[in-house]
Amino acid sequence: MASGSGPVSALWTEINRCGQNGDFTRALKAVNKILHENKDDVTALCCKIVCLIQNGGFKEALNVMNTHTKSLSSDMIGFEKAYCEYRLNRVEHALKTLQGIPEQTDKLKELYGQVLYRLERYDECLAVYKDLIRNSQDDYEEERKTNLSAVLAAQSTWENTSPEDLGLPESSYELCYNAACCLIGQGQLSHAMQKLQKAEELCRKSLADDSDVTEEDVEAELAIIHSQMAYVMQLQGRTEDALQLYNQVIKLKPSDVGLLAVTANNIITINKDQNVFDSKKKVKLTSAEGVEHKLAKKQLQAIELNKALLAMYTNQADQCKKLLASLQAQSPGHPRPVLIQVAQLCREKQHNKAIELLQRFSDQHPESASGIKLTMAQLYLTQGTNTNQTDALTESRLNFQGCLKCSISALVTMYTNEEDIDSAIDVFTQAIQYYQSEQPGSAIHLSLVREAANYKLKYGRKKEATSDLEQLWKRNTNDVHTLAQLISAYSLVDQDKAKALSKHLPSPDTMSFNVDVDELENSHGATYIRKKAAKVVGESQPKEQGPQDVKKKKKKKKGKLPKNYDPKSTPDPERWLPMRERSYYRGKKKGKKKEQVGRGTQGATSGGSAELDASKSASSPPTSPQPGSGTGTATSNAVPPRQQKPAAAGAARKKAPTKKKKGGKGGW
Repeated sequence: MASGSGPVSALWTEINRCGQNGDFTRALKAVNKILHENKDDVTALCCKIVCLIQNGGFKEALNVMNTHTKSLSSDMIGFEKAYCEYRLNRVEHALKTLQGIPEQTDKLKELYGQVLYRLERYDECLAVYKDLIRNSQDDYEEERKTNLSAVLAAQSTWENTSPEDLGLPESSYELCYNAACCLIGQGQLSHAMQKLQKAEELCRKSLADDSDVTEEDVEAELAIIHSQMAYVMQLQGRTEDALQLYNQVIKLKPSDVGLLAVTANNIITINKDQNVFDSKKKVKLTSAEGVEHKLAKKQLQAIELNKALLAMYTNQADQCKKLLASLQAQSPGHPRPVLIQVAQLCREKQHNKAIELLQRFSDQHPESASGIKLTMAQLYLTQGTNTNQTDALTESRLNFQGCLKCSISALVTMYTNEEDIDSAIDVFTQAIQYYQSEQPGSAIHLSLVREAANYKLKYGRKKEATSDLEQLWKRNTNDVHTLAQLISAYSLVDQDKAKALSKHLPSPDTMSFNVDVDELENSHGATYIRKKAAKVVGESQPKEQGPQDVKKKKKKKKGKLPKNYDPKSTPDPERWLPMRERSYYRGKKKGKKKEQVGRGTQGATSGGSAELDASKSASSPPTSPQPGSGTGTATSNAVPPRQQKPAAAGAARKKAPTKKKKGGKGGW
């Protein structure tokens, strides 16, 4: 501590007391008073830097260090400067500052490990933490082991490497969580879920001892574990459960913007091209401030790819192209931005341009050509150019790593449609030979052998299938299904070999499954039920059937006859035909017109119509009226009503439309 007298000594005493109490704001005021008297006081400058760091003023502290470079050497403030740069996300500058410090203390190594982790230089980071754990003896050993397990988890997840087993304990929920992340990277999802459940229990137990921690604080701490559980469920295909758990995390509104961004991104991947409105809301969470400093490069790249896909699904072509251009500038050799761009071109019906883009990318980046060639083959198929499709698939087959299953399946399907079975079998042969030399006995190798054998049996190549079946059966002699296939194949090629192999079949006794045949036949799903014979008690003979035991025949009921039925009359043989089609039908007779209401002039009454009818009178025949005379009967121009035709039997009857009366004499 700097020496002084009077007010300065009192200020240093105040600074010492505030530092012990953690009141760095008040201590900073006292330090500023000292610096007002002597601006180059090194001790006061160091105290000011510490107070600013404790209060979160990293930028101000860095300005103080940069301003007083002559008074403050790198040996004195090297750690503080690197820490401020690290907290301000100037990671590259922090690395240079740390590398420029000659003497490396434990705290410098701790910070150096953190910087290397942020730069995703995991191998160097792992070596730093191993050295710290090996050569330090203090109370921070568990924290160092937690950081070491985080490095192993990052290697397993982002570099697809099998992490080294260092025998780390799982005494805390952080260690258990990191162990689960390692298992996720290795594909052991069920085991990883168990570790996450254990981490949740440890977290609840550790926080239950603190009386100041509320239930909301516990749920906030568990949010990252629940989000990782949902991710495992999503990988297992349990999308509904995963979506429900993701939404629970979103509702908590955790302060970690990285956690929010990853959770929202995973919800978008579940929605895909459905529920676009929800995805557009969630995508805003992935663009929060500071997300780029919380996530790994592959996480940020996945988020940007999903943004581009969402823009494509929402027909925002310009936004999609802008995002893809940024991704291609960051990772020129990554195929996914190109594939999304091809999908956008196909949506715009520009297939030729899409094929040209794929061909150009394939020529520039041959290491990613296998997947690109598959896409080209699909586009050729949509255009009906089978020759180009075959060439593209054949080129993709040359590099068996990566997209082998897709290319093999596509080639075999195509050759089968063209009835070129030999070429399809040749595809299987080359793929099996590749994995026989690279990964013998692996799951994909054996699955290819199985598919090749089934394909050959399906198309009658039994002799060629025997070698594949023998290879499978020798690896698992308990596989009865493969043995049966092998015997069936040899039965048409080499009967002696088939007989020799049939000795390895299990006996009928070992194959019995204790099935009750009677119960099975009497079950609801049985199509045939065997009739059980009547049980015979002792040696008693069956009784002779008496006359009362003979079944009586049921009498048929007589049909009901019509009420006007005459048994003496002969029924009409044409009674089943419609009346118009019968031989004796002569049509309706036209009789005399009957008196009809409404005929005559308007206003005439029906009562006087008989009196006006001259034909009914007994007088002499009527004489024609003389021209120019005003006497005689008036002719009617009324239209007679139309006769409705009878409706067909069984037809629905419709109500005839009502005719409106027209004005005028005698008309409708």
